[in-house]
Amino acid sequence: MSAGWAEQCQWREPGGMEAARTIAAFLASIGIETELGSVAGDSLLPGITVRSGRLRVDPATPAYPGDLLHEAGHLAVHDPATRASTDEPGDDPGDEMAAIAWSVAAAKACGVPLETLFHSGGYRGWSQCLPEAFATGGFGIPLLAAYGMTAERHRAAEWGVPAFPAMTRWLR
Repeated sequence: MSAGWAEQCQWREPGGMEAARTIAAFLASIGIETELGSVAGDSLLPGITVRSGRLRVDPATPAYPGDLLHEAGHLAVHDPATRASTDEPGDDPGDEMAAIAWSVAAAKACGVPLETLFHSGGYRGWSQCLPEAFATGGFGIPLLAAYGMTAERHRAAEWGVPAFPAMTRWLR
């Protein structure tokens, strides 16, 4: 689906439509598919979930555009052998940390402010601490490096690639 789907949805933040358009174009460019459809009320994130290896966005439910990046991060770091059949990210803490780190790199790559990613309605009250955590290093980066997606600062020169938040590839 083209990135035009973002205009059919409702976004919770001022400037949310523009952020959603930017994120939608970025996700399409790296091969993360998105579909419009119903998202059950018990979804962890309002209006956004993962279904059959795609992001599903409910146009009837106001959502935070930054949550698109977080859920895309779950898909991006998921085992490629089972990504296409994935419904709902699991609750593995390592996967969660890798998805958050991935979403930081993605936000920086597409020019979305970290305040959009770490909005006040998310991350179970930790959203204010997360930008600072990534300003001083971050977490989840070692897993992304182990998946061959980025390099940690102390290994980047040795590997001849830029360090996180630069990514050597977007999908595991």
